Amino acid sequence: MPEISTLLLPWFDNHGRKDLPWQQNVTPYRVWLSEIMLQQTQVTTVIPYFEQFLNSFADVTALADASLDRVLQHWAGLGYYARARNLHKTAQVIRDDYGGVFPQTMQQLVALPGIGQSTAGAILSLAFGQPAAILDGNVKRVLCRFYQVDGWYGVSAVLKKLWQLAEQQTPSEQTGFYNQAMMDLGSMVCTRSRPACDICPLNGLCESNKAGTQALFPKSKPKKSRPHKHRWFLLHRFANKLLLERRPEQGIWGGLWSLPEIEQLDSLPDWQIKQMGDSAKYNNIREKMLKHQFSHFDLSISLVEIDVAESFVRSQLNQVQESTRYQWVAWEDLQHHGLPAPVEKILSLQVGNNSENFNTRVL
Repeated sequence: MPEISTLLLPWFDNHGRKDLPWQQNVTPYRVWLSEIMLQQTQVTTVIPYFEQFLNSFADVTALADASLDRVLQHWAGLGYYARARNLHKTAQVIRDDYGGVFPQTMQQLVALPGIGQSTAGAILSLAFGQPAAILDGNVKRVLCRFYQVDGWYGVSAVLKKLWQLAEQQTPSEQTGFYNQAMMDLGSMVCTRSRPACDICPLNGLCESNKAGTQALFPKSKPKKSRPHKHRWFLLHRFANKLLLERRPEQGIWGGLWSLPEIEQLDSLPDWQIKQMGDSAKYNNIREKMLKHQFSHFDLSISLVEIDVAESFVRSQLNQVQESTRYQWVAWEDLQHHGLPAPVEKILSLQVGNNSENFNTRVL
């Protein structure tokens, strides 16, 4: 069987994407940033985030020197926030341990937070011209169909097989062009649904195309029932301020600022006593409902608006402000905090009653 590259590289010359922002003025930093952003995220979504990131953090040292809050603020809306935290950590390692220069070996790269074998392969091949394979979602799909690889690629044995095939097919020369071509083929031709097999440069060799089994590969992840969660978000108001809580690094919206939340409304008095020292110093409670869908569960949010008594806040303000977990934040300063998209949406609906200076994106 001829090597895939002999058919794919000429196709890439004529049809491949060459004008994406990270393909201009290629550097290891730009390749790395784009690869992290493109994980489980569409190109059209990533482009404005990528450009805004570069405007604020021009290189790896600028990213390392920035605060995590500022990085998370730029990431808000992209989801999978561990990616942003790992970006920041890796930038600091490269600044501190490598003098701001990206390492150029697979072993060094995969030791950095958030960089796996495929991302490292992309950096080595696209930025340094080294012969390293990649295996992102698009490449997995192409190889699964081309070879009719059985089983879900989240299973270690199937993933191992795909890596063997990827490395077997990756050419020692023009590796960067080949890897980009494989990603483009999966994104533009060998799509999840309705692949355009009639214009695919590999259609004469693809086992799925010859057997008419394109729809059967790659195998789907075994389905589980989709859980539903319900939370009460607490919007404490005092003068022109509201109370925010920094979420733990692990878990949903890790490291972002959010509204405090409770699982049951009847636990509100206990929460007030534990976190704020008193449960009877608020004036009004108003409930509103918002629904949000995550990749693996659905969340219903009941917003509880609490007008906090002035005497209570003044007695507790210093204690809360000294906390690294909670902060009273003025509405006009919200734009300087990294907020999850649903929380930003909730707060944007309150803007008319609080501040004209809270700049929120259209969600």
